[in-house]
Amino acid sequence: MDKAKLTFLGTGTSQGVPMIACDCPVCKSIDPRDKRLRSSVFVEYKGLSVLVDAGPDFRTQMLRADIRHIDAILLTHNHKDHTGGLDDIRAYNLAERHPVNIYCEAYVEKTLRHEYGYAFAEEKYPGSPEWRVHVIDSSKPFEIHSNSTEEVLIWERGFGFKHYPPQNPSSETAEIIPIQGYHLSDETLSVLGYRFGNIAYLTDIKHIRESDYEKLKDLDYITLGCVKRDEHRSHPSLEQCFEFFERVGAKRSYITHLSHLLPPYAELEKILPEGVYPAYDGLVLE
Repeated sequence: MDKAKLTFLGTGTSQGVPMIACDCPVCKSIDPRDKRLRSSVFVEYKGLSVLVDAGPDFRTQMLRADIRHIDAILLTHNHKDHTGGLDDIRAYNLAERHPVNIYCEAYVEKTLRHEYGYAFAEEKYPGSPEWRVHVIDSSKPFEIHSNSTEEVLIWERGFGFKHYPPQNPSSETAEIIPIQGYHLSDETLSVLGYRFGNIAYLTDIKHIRESDYEKLKDLDYITLGCVKRDEHRSHPSLEQCFEFFERVGAKRSYITHLSHLLPPYAELEKILPEGVYPAYDGLVLE
């Protein structure tokens, strides 16, 4: 099985931890593992550099992890805590002189066109982010490729980017397996998880269909989001996470997208079953 390396860039829920104006023990914790940016991971797989989600903390995460290159961004769904940092792709356009490839479902692209209309305009404002959106079918694997296959961007002062044919494009590609999930139990609001060889990353998923469990066999690592112990309308409870992890049977399982409603890291890790761990910002799986 192909091996991947996954770095957690953010493991917090939509408001992050600490939460603004909160004095709870988790938000006041001095343990660095309780300092959580919005959920995102960086995956190195088959020679490609892949980001899953680009929320409001995108810039801080890229600087903190010193990420200099991105081939592709895979979006799980259209909520702002997963897409709110996409404007900062502009920095990579300038540094790497290529557009960034974004992969998502059709409804997510529709949201991006509404929220980032200037990036899709026929005549762009100079300096607008340059990206190529690829709509994916959640029912089958899809292929990503090096962004060196995209056109070369040359900045011209007073005009913006001019586009030229690619030079010496890399032939590196990788097949990604999407996991169809849903934010709600009634199968509304699609959310995609992704499998990269021996690692699967899922977050914000309350329910997956029986057929998609087949895509999660023989994993070394798996993740799932959880915001509190008890039942939640759009996220699994802690107990539901345990049931999911047990059924999947990965060697190690990690909870991400954590909120301040769960115990501090040092307490949380003590109550988790064997083989289940809380993720934290900066944790690396490989």
